[in-house]
Amino acid sequence: MSSTPAQILQNRLSYQGSKFSFHVDRLKLPNGVTGEYSYIKHPGAGLAVPITADGKFVLVKQYRFAIQRYLLEFPAGTLEIGEDSDITIAREIEEETGYKANQWQYLGGFYICPGYSDEIIHAYLAQDLEKLEHPPAQDEDEEIEVVLLSREEIEALLRSPSADARLDAKSITAFYLALQAIYSCRQM
Repeated sequence: MSSTPAQILQNRLSYQGSKFSFHVDRLKLPNGVTGEYSYIKHPGAGLAVPITADGKFVLVKQYRFAIQRYLLEFPAGTLEIGEDSDITIAREIEEETGYKANQWQYLGGFYICPGYSDEIIHAYLAQDLEKLEHPPAQDEDEEIEVVLLSREEIEALLRSPSADARLDAKSITAFYLALQAIYSCRQM
């Protein structure tokens, strides 16, 4: 297997949106195959798995226009140009939940949909939360409800066939990364 990146032979179409760009390029892959490939270039994101002192996970319920429904998610946000993921998520957790985390642990990064996007999400465990008296304003296009759930309640939602009880993939991944971090620390 070659570690050489694909070679762009022709950029046929690009669209620059507010948070990402869309490309349709003619590429020569590391194995020599040539073809037309569509993909999204994304600056990446930060995500927090906030946990209160009494063991409740802090999620947000928000409307996602692409699927035309509400989802439960952990707070997350797209990185601004040149911004580190820890700065992004510290801001986002305050805006989206009204909490500030005083203890952070990096859980790792993961690619969300590498078949068509280079987006990487950096996940953090956020603990020692304090409720902000005057949280920053949410973005004007966000309608967010803060939801506190126990581990057992989240696991029940993950087993539920109901479309109204859905968590998105990044939140499910981060939930299990957080559980691994929490329980590996307790066993030491």
